[in-house]
Amino acid sequence: MGKFSDMQMFAVIVKLQSMAGAARELGVSPASITTRLKTLEDRYGVKLLNRTTRHISLTDSGEIYYRSCLDILDSVYEVENLITKGVRSSQGPIKIIAPKDIGKRLILPIITNFTAKYPEVTPHLYLNDHVHNVTESGVDIVIRYGELDDVNIIGRRLGESERVLCASPQYLKQQGVPNTPNDLKDHAALVMLSSQQELKTWYFRKGAKLQSVVVNPKYLSDDGEIIKQLALSGYGIVMKSRLDIQSDVEQGRLCTVLDDYVKNFSSATTESSTDLKVYYLDKRHQPKRIRLFLDFLYEAFAEHEKEKV
Repeated sequence: MGKFSDMQMFAVIVKLQSMAGAARELGVSPASITTRLKTLEDRYGVKLLNRTTRHISLTDSGEIYYRSCLDILDSVYEVENLITKGVRSSQGPIKIIAPKDIGKRLILPIITNFTAKYPEVTPHLYLNDHVHNVTESGVDIVIRYGELDDVNIIGRRLGESERVLCASPQYLKQQGVPNTPNDLKDHAALVMLSSQQELKTWYFRKGAKLQSVVVNPKYLSDDGEIIKQLALSGYGIVMKSRLDIQSDVEQGRLCTVLDDYVKNFSSATTESSTDLKVYYLDKRHQPKRIRLFLDFLYEAFAEHEKEKV
């Protein structure tokens, strides 16, 4: 077995998080995978994977090797595609993760318009409010609010946004309108869950003053769309990105409160930390379909920004 085959094997193990699963996908015995992995680690004199009976994780050296494997494998596959399909081919999958609200309302229409123009592209759209390690996920494009702390990815702003507090008119009529952040302690809060953490500490900045308030969750969910629906139904106050709720505000279904404060789920309470951004791996040679989709995405959001003016 050559080094390229070892890279393919290692990438499959990490993707499936299973030695046995990798063996099945590659059509070899589990013992063969174990032997090849040990030979690979012995060759470089480092441990690449931490392995237990139930879990596989990358070591620091494994992380470096895995990223390099993905780059090399993608380059080889791209060369093969250029040879077999020609330099103009854009055929293949694009894997995209986006938050549920904005994914359904804005990203899905953009994808359908893109595939109408490039029908040979097969989009995989994952609607998910949580982003895991982009390098390990196998995803091509991540769309999300705020910053991703990963030196291996490139980020670009798609749309200006901000965090807002909002509730239905019926809720505010019954429970009153909060005038200060501290008033939120007496209100029902609709709280997001992120990686099993309750985002119930809300931060507010007014001028140079920064303060935090721990709200009282009435409902909690890891699904931003459910949280918004609860707000529309009058169950409490929610912190959302303006892009997610702007049409509901314009049509009177939701009302914003405490508008003179800058808000966030972290102490990095700045407007730029809540903008909608697109992230993708820093690769020297992006597949053509990825480049085409990114250009299409930027153009679509540029038009969307013009419509807001």
